[in-house]
Amino acid sequence: MAFSHHFDPTVLREYDIRGIVGRTLHAADAFAIGRAFGSIVSRAGGSRVAAGYDGRLTSPELEAALVEGLRASGMEALRIGRGPTPMLYYAATTLETDGAVMVTGSHNPPDYNGFKMMIGRKPFFGEQIQQIGQLAETGDVVPEAEGSEQSVAIVDDYVSRLLSDWDGGDRMLKVVWDNGNGAAGEVLKKLVASLPGEHVVLNGTIDGRFPAHHPDPTVPANLADLIAQVRRRKADIGIAFDGDADRIGLVDNTGEILFGDQLLVILARDVLKSHPGATVIADVKASQVLFDEVLKAGGAPLMWKTGHSLIKAKMAETGSPLAGEMSGHIFFADHWYGFDDALYAAVRTLGIVARMNTPLSEVRQALPHVINTPEVRFDCDDRRKFAVIEEVAARLAAEGAKVSSTDGVRVQTPDGWWLLRASNTQAVLVARCEATTGAGLERLKAALTQQLTASGLATPDFSGSNAGH
Repeated sequence: MAFSHHFDPTVLREYDIRGIVGRTLHAADAFAIGRAFGSIVSRAGGSRVAAGYDGRLTSPELEAALVEGLRASGMEALRIGRGPTPMLYYAATTLETDGAVMVTGSHNPPDYNGFKMMIGRKPFFGEQIQQIGQLAETGDVVPEAEGSEQSVAIVDDYVSRLLSDWDGGDRMLKVVWDNGNGAAGEVLKKLVASLPGEHVVLNGTIDGRFPAHHPDPTVPANLADLIAQVRRRKADIGIAFDGDADRIGLVDNTGEILFGDQLLVILARDVLKSHPGATVIADVKASQVLFDEVLKAGGAPLMWKTGHSLIKAKMAETGSPLAGEMSGHIFFADHWYGFDDALYAAVRTLGIVARMNTPLSEVRQALPHVINTPEVRFDCDDRRKFAVIEEVAARLAAEGAKVSSTDGVRVQTPDGWWLLRASNTQAVLVARCEATTGAGLERLKAALTQQLTASGLATPDFSGSNAGH
């Protein structure tokens, strides 16, 4: 019987495939992804695809259906089992597979799940994901074949490779980790057993219900347990992961949060010692402080589009040794493989902290102080959101404003900057402002609001803004 499958149109996203299991995402979708992705790999001359899954309750069923689809396309499926997304990236890279698929809902609620993919050493995203839908819909897949599968034990090799770049000597740091009941649990247990120092792991058990808190370290409320334990135990640092451990959250020895761009400053200063003049990439939402500090440290800062797949592609193009996003994706090509890995970023960060002769809090406090809003997201129809950006850009051009159009519009003024961009994954616009003074921040918010009003949109809710950073 000829193969044909229709996906719910909401699940084929820019960077991954993602939906609510039982409503918009089913095991039949996982089979179809394997069937279509396997066909793409086959037509490119490949035959081996690595597959892994996170700790969600629905992940084993989806991974099994995915492997069935890969095999039906003639693929050899290398099943690495349960673990963090970067462990799959590591397996795909070191085993030199022709593709890789991770079953993961990342930092979404427990009833979500999804798929992240690589083809060769590169991210698989954008039009490529849409192609999965088109091939499935039309049945344009390779003839059914009998592929094969094998289980591959990669955990110990991955942990050993993480440890091989420890460069903090024998200093006995006191570290609190919050796994958030995410997929890194078993890897993290092995990792801390071999790192020097005193390590306390919170919520280490993998549990796809996420009973402790939502597995997203970019939301300050989700770091409350970590902050409390760092303060109570007088730890040197606290580290948190999202549900599949490709994003990191950090708090210093006083329990204050270091945001993604602040962590990138610390990492960049270290990496630039051995790569003077190198390009360091950050997304358009990052603080101006980051770009200024990279320049001061002898690097070439590059502002780029938000999205882990886009950042990875830009790193490969520019030869950048380090990149990061506000969302906590950190990408090392220095000693590592260019993909986002929160466990690896943690090892490198701990090495830097171990070599410091001052507490991490002093480094954070010494950064130039700015005041910024959080990332404000507000609904805007998918068909309208990009048009709004074009309208705003046209008005700003007529005014002679200083604008970066790398990703949406980022407007520089004497007060600081404001950003408006369209989300690639949701029907929302994203706004952010940053100033050196409170009065300046209010002027930036007013300028942004004026542009939104001119395009017929309501004023976004900036409550929770004026946070020092």
